[in-house]
Amino acid sequence: MIVLREGSHDVEALLIERATRRNDRASGQIALPGGHVHSDDRSLRDTAVRECAEEVGIRLADLRGAPRFVGIETARAFSMDVAVFAAELGAPAPGPTVYSPNEVASVFWLPRSVLGRSERVLRPTYRGEMEVPAVLYADHVLWGFTRRLLLKFFGFPPDPGDDPVARELSGSPDLSGAPRMV
Repeated sequence: MIVLREGSHDVEALLIERATRRNDRASGQIALPGGHVHSDDRSLRDTAVRECAEEVGIRLADLRGAPRFVGIETARAFSMDVAVFAAELGAPAPGPTVYSPNEVASVFWLPRSVLGRSERVLRPTYRGEMEVPAVLYADHVLWGFTRRLLLKFFGFPPDPGDDPVARELSGSPDLSGAPRMV
């Protein structure tokens, strides 16, 4: 879920740094709060709200209205379809915090304006080290799926050399199954 707030100078999106875990290809990466659908979730929106509460402590009552469905995006490197929702943090909502340290190492707010400044950096991927476009903010490196998703959401033009892994795996995504993650 893309959680938004009005920052001191710009709209900001809530991001998490994933915890470092063995056998997790996204270990330590920057991401949005979210996760897999559980059998007791009544809808994908319920999954997004539950995961946000479990990971960063933001509940439905903390949002200004129900999360809005943005669309389904394919995370090709993970062979996964992702249902994306967006919501504005209400006032006076509590600040996000790490509620699930086995999943989330830290949380931070990323100003929209920094998305317009990308650099090419070397990042370890499951295919080895690759040079990728990334946004550097404080101690964080935002790249890959989450960067592309936020660029699209905020209306920034796509970078033609954005994702060598997705480019290599490109083709028509199969969206016939239900999304497995929000």
